Amino acid sequence: MNNLRNKAALSVLLMVSLGHLLNDMFQAVIPAIYPMIKESLGLSFVQIGAITLTNQITSSLLQPMVGYFSDKHPRPYGLVVGMCFTLTGLLLLSVAKSFPLVLFSVAFVGVGSSVLHPESSKVARLASGGANKGCASREQSQARLDSAEAQPALANIGKGMAQSIFQIGGNVGRAIGPVAVALIVVPHGQGSIRWFALFAVVAIWLMAKIGSWYKKQIELYGRSKSKYDIANVSRLSKRQIIAALLVLLVLMFSKDFYTANLQSYLTFYMIDKFGLSVTASQYVLFAYLVSTAVGLLIGGEVGDRYGRKYVIWVSILGSSPFALLLPYCNLTWTIILVILVGMVMSSAMSAILVYATELLPGNVGMISGAFFGLAFGLGGIGSALFGWLADCSSIQYVFQLTAFLPLLGIVTYFLPNFKENNITLG
Repeated sequence: MNNLRNKAALSVLLMVSLGHLLNDMFQAVIPAIYPMIKESLGLSFVQIGAITLTNQITSSLLQPMVGYFSDKHPRPYGLVVGMCFTLTGLLLLSVAKSFPLVLFSVAFVGVGSSVLHPESSKVARLASGGANKGCASREQSQARLDSAEAQPALANIGKGMAQSIFQIGGNVGRAIGPVAVALIVVPHGQGSIRWFALFAVVAIWLMAKIGSWYKKQIELYGRSKSKYDIANVSRLSKRQIIAALLVLLVLMFSKDFYTANLQSYLTFYMIDKFGLSVTASQYVLFAYLVSTAVGLLIGGEVGDRYGRKYVIWVSILGSSPFALLLPYCNLTWTIILVILVGMVMSSAMSAILVYATELLPGNVGMISGAFFGLAFGLGGIGSALFGWLADCSSIQYVFQLTAFLPLLGIVTYFLPNFKENNITLG
């Protein structure tokens, strides 16, 4: 029975990751078609910015609210509803012949994303069983055995690893989105976006399967939070929890601003400094994105075994030497350092997210939505800011300036060291 339960939970975790891949691929379609709709609809750069803002508002700002509601009122098939919004948005975008309809379309796609991230993050945590491999006290282990979360636990999969597997899907989706647009939409026009709607139908089917599994967990163990979920397992005061969350926000700012620069402008940097072709620069970007996926897996496993705080230290502050050297290296070393920065810095995301959910147990959806929304929002702001700065100076100057951002990882020192309190969350 336990083996069957473990296999079912593993299947759900993989389906959640695949659903994340498809969702973020759909999100990546929007900026990839900007040149096409700018020309066909005669849009200005201000209007292009408004499209981005509309998508960011619906996909980022709604996430904490969706997560808060789902924490209070679990909806097993909420993921299906969210993906239906995405499907509607894609179909509308394929036929949009006016600026207002484009805005309406990308808003629908954004709403779908705002539902998927907090809900899928909750499912990933549930499928993992809430395990902290190698670092649990006897009392915590017994509490997990008694909790509803622990019943469907995966064998040898910790919370950090489960979150990493979930997030890797999004990384891959963002990487293949522009490629899919180049292969499907560019040769065949805006109307071919409807082909992505077929993938959305597949995603709806996946979300329904996940919802069915999620519903069974609720029926088996009830809707109410377990004693373990609602307890303040960190044993920190409210003031200490707020201070720790503020530190995590600073770390998110450092990480997301720096990675926004790499994701948005790495290709331009490689072309400007080394004279690479567009195709060659895309290969460098692809190598960077692959390295972030590897880093996610490493960070999840190490965090489960040795503690989140150590991963955060190494991930953000540890990447600063590579970031500081990068603007002054030749082509070969630049590529090597880009890969190292991507691998090291990306390992922080699952650790930060799990650390935050342990600070506020019982609010997994709200915290996940807030941090995913913050990541998207900071990424959008950083991309716009660095684009303006590059116009005023140069893309190489932007890389020299942003290289100092990982130094903010020093504030990790102020995160509570839970092991000193006989608690092993960090």
